[in-house]
Amino acid sequence: MTGTFELFNNGHTSFGFRLKAPDGAVLAFSNQFTDKASAVQAIQAVREHAAMGLIADSCTTAEASTPKTKHP
Repeated sequence: MTGTFELFNNGHTSFGFRLKAPDGAVLAFSNQFTDKASAVQAIQAVREHAAMGLIADSCTTAEASTPKTKHP
């Protein structure tokens, strides 16, 4: 299964989209766009560039991803 881009409008004043996983979990939110066509263009750009996108780590601190264990 694949994720879904869900278009929405915010009170008819702006448009946006969210990327949802197959289980319905929201993975990402877009910025707001002034028209629907711009939001659709942004979805197309994400679909084109994200599949092979690199990960750029801009974190300012090192955080442990797994707890450290003590060895006897």
